Order: sequence, then structure tokens, then C-alpha cells
Amino acid sequence: MNSKLLMTTSVMLLSASAILPVHAEDAIHHWPVAVHEEPLMSKWMLDRLEHRDGSHGDSTYWEAQAWIGGDINKLWLKTEGSRANGETDDAELEAYYSRAVAAFWDAQFGARHDFSTADMPSRNWLGVGFKGLAPYMFEVDATAYVGNNGRTALRFKGEYDLLLTQRWVFMPELELNAYGKADAERHLGSGLADASLTLRVRYEIRRELAPYLGVMWTQKYGGTADIARDAGAPASEALYIAGIRAWW
Repeated sequence: MNSKLLMTTSVMLLSASAILPVHAEDAIHHWPVAVHEEPLMSKWMLDRLEHRDGSHGDSTYWEAQAWIGGDINKLWLKTEGSRANGETDDAELEAYYSRAVAAFWDAQFGARHDFSTADMPSRNWLGVGFKGLAPYMFEVDATAYVGNNGRTALRFKGEYDLLLTQRWVFMPELELNAYGKADAERHLGSGLADASLTLRVRYEIRRELAPYLGVMWTQKYGGTADIARDAGAPASEALYIAGIRAWW
């Protein structure tokens, strides 16, 4: 009896093992095709809203960015500028299509508009550049520009966040601007026009909101420095900074 039961059980197991893979394969073929969607996200950043005080006067400066898109493709908007003596003396707006080309790196292509002010005309540029994290976690934003009448420009920004504690953060920043030809109407000479080194220390009330203090050194070069001196402005200056940073 036991031998017959054992034989019957063995036959049933063999039959099941022969049938199950067929059913499993059929089931796989009827599974729905996976849909790979890139979720739509956005971020808004008020990187700098600060008061700058120097020996030759004070001003208010802003720098903000926003993006919308997914992990691979984004639309970026950037703006920065300053006001002094109740007037806007510099303002610009940039719009870019951004695409991830490597881990932590985006290639960007778009346009920049320099707004006209009381004594400077507007300018339009096409821009192409890269934005991302360099080795050792340095944030880099480098852009080359081409404008009308053969104008060219290059801008480089690099900054770093060094955690002193869980709330105190040290933020060094370097910026360089260069132009291919002089533009006297906008007070610019050819070559390296200016450089600035800024040291800020922020306190994060929470990650999205942080006031900060800092000091900034600016230096104009070449024809840009000559134009500034002729207008009675300094070619170099040290500025003390108080501001706030926020994102959402």
C-alpha cells in the first residue's frame, strides 16, 4: 500500500513540475508592460537676499533660481541684480533647458537678458554651460555667452558648503566674469572684467531658512577697472554683508 501511495505521489509531483512552468510563462506574457514615467518636480531658491555695505556706499543684492522638471530634463530660471540709492543699477534674467549628462552634472542651453538701467542699455545673449558638483563637492556653474555685434562673455561661479555644526555652515564663493570685447555703454572692458571672493557664515533656523553674515572682496581688471576709475568709482572694494537664504 505504501509503495502504491509513494508511486502515485511521485507521478503527481512530476506532472505538476512539468505543467507549472508553462502556466508561469503564460502569466509572464500577460503581465502589463512597465511604464517608466519621469515625475514632475520643482524647487524655488532664494540663494541671496543681502545688504552690502562698503566704504563707497551700500546696496541690496538678490540672486534667485527655480527649476521644474524631472531627474533628466528641467527648465531653469535664474535672476540676479542689485539696487543702490533707490534705483536698480544691474539686473538680469536667464532661462535654460537643462539635461543631465553625467552623475551630478547638467548641460544647459538657453538665453540671458540684461535689463536696461538708468545709464546702461539692455543686452541679449545666448548661453551654453554646465552646472553641477565638482570633486570634493564644490558647486560649479560655468556659462559661455554669445551676443549681438560679436559680443562674447564667460562667467564662472564656484561655491562650497562646509558644515561647522548641524546648523552653522561656512560658505566660500568665487565668481569671475570675462568679456571678448569692450562694451563702454555697460562700463565693461575686454578680457577679465571682475572677480569676487565672498565668505559667508549662515545659521540654519531650519534647512529651508537661514540668515547669514559675511564679507566680500571685489576687484575689477583691465579696461573695466579704468572705466570705473574714470567714473570716480573704486576698482577694488571690501563689503560687509548681512542677508537671508531660503528655499521651498
